[in-house]
Amino acid sequence: MQVAKLSAELIGQTDLLRLNSLSELTGCDIFVKLESQNPGGSIKDRAALQMIKDALASGELKPGMTIVEGTAGNTGIGLAVVARSFGLNMVAVMPNDQTKEKEQMIQLHGAELVTVDPVPFKDERHFYHTARRLAEERPDYWWANQFENTSNARAHYVTTGPEIWEQTQGKIDILVSAAGTGGTIAGNSMFLKEQNPAVQVWLVDPDGSGIYSYLKSGAYVSQGSSFTEGIGIMRLVENFRLAQIDAAVNLPDDDLVSLSRHLVQHEGLVLGSSSCLNVAGALQAAVLHGPGKTIVTFACDLGERSASKLYNPEYLAQRGVRTDAEPIHDLIARYRQQGDRVWYRTP
Repeated sequence: MQVAKLSAELIGQTDLLRLNSLSELTGCDIFVKLESQNPGGSIKDRAALQMIKDALASGELKPGMTIVEGTAGNTGIGLAVVARSFGLNMVAVMPNDQTKEKEQMIQLHGAELVTVDPVPFKDERHFYHTARRLAEERPDYWWANQFENTSNARAHYVTTGPEIWEQTQGKIDILVSAAGTGGTIAGNSMFLKEQNPAVQVWLVDPDGSGIYSYLKSGAYVSQGSSFTEGIGIMRLVENFRLAQIDAAVNLPDDDLVSLSRHLVQHEGLVLGSSSCLNVAGALQAAVLHGPGKTIVTFACDLGERSASKLYNPEYLAQRGVRTDAEPIHDLIARYRQQGDRVWYRTP
């Protein structure tokens, strides 16, 4: 139990929760690290804190300056929380197709919100370029640049990875994570493989992202789209470049609906879309490599941030995503049959 003077001091040291139903069905111990316990409600609080601390230490960021960042939501919330702790201001640039819940939280934490139309990355109106441009125009602005700023990965190398190693008593076999900036999977994979090179690191990628294709063929190619937010990317960035990945799988949004309903019913756990993607990847790894494995993944954020999409039948129907849950035994049987869809790094 901590007694803190600043909310930023409460970031990290999150609990590990065993998913009993999925563990019993697969014979593996499947855990989720509850990053929703961070004060900003997501795993991105860790990167936000490390980026700000490192920038203050280097002199890039000075007291009285304003932080600006392009975000799908959670990094913006995390930066707003940490900025307030350090007496800094925050401007978040966000595409206007993300959940309204995230927009509200950014503003409730005292940050200025700028929304832009969702456009391809090559378009200068993209939220990433808009944030960069705002920072370039103002000497009192500091651009966090979460994709290329490797303090993002360092946050997980110095905090999350060591926590997982301690919580599993060094018995982790497989780490599963989706990637947006790549900071989470990079920092954790670097630390855990330093402790035990045999730890497998699995990337789980949604439709509409090109990471799975990049790992398989060296080219970013995507098919379809996903309602997950802040997950997947179509270019190589510095944080992802650091990741040490052994396997990857692409999974559809339909599976996230099925697992989200199963977890509510059997675990009393409401997870967001990126967290359900992580659990789907952990289940795929367990089915193919269990029983007897210890598998860790991340509950990335608060489940209610996905209420208007993942838990909204009307929205799902509009996107052509199933609104009913595939029975868990059917889902597991399908995962057993699709082992050829998993990419493995060759030695």
